[in-house]
Amino acid sequence: MAKILIIDDDADMTEAMRVVLESKNHRVIIAKSGEEGMSKAMAERPELIILDVMMETTDKGFEVARELKKDDIFKNVPILMLTALKDKMGLDFKKEAGDSVWLPVEDYLEKPLKPEELISKVEHFLRR
Repeated sequence: MAKILIIDDDADMTEAMRVVLESKNHRVIIAKSGEEGMSKAMAERPELIILDVMMETTDKGFEVARELKKDDIFKNVPILMLTALKDKMGLDFKKEAGDSVWLPVEDYLEKPLKPEELISKVEHFLRR
């Protein structure tokens, strides 16, 4: 059982992820904004973070990822980035994921999420 922080302003999306992750006995913490996510990350010290790109601004998730990875507490905590940008803007982050400056996340998931893909990625990064 792991503590997982979801930072996403889409209530339906966070609820769906919460149900899937809790079905695998994970403890889920939800934050609805980048600022709330940073605060909850500091307070809760999650073992994995699922982070949406577009929240208060179109790139808020990038800012949050960079801030988290600058902190020694979170530099080794895996971040899975959620994005619908490939469909909306034609952007594909597969090549950039892992770039320590531009996109310091371990991997990304495209919306709409498939529950089995979410579980597979989460379990993969928790085993590391």
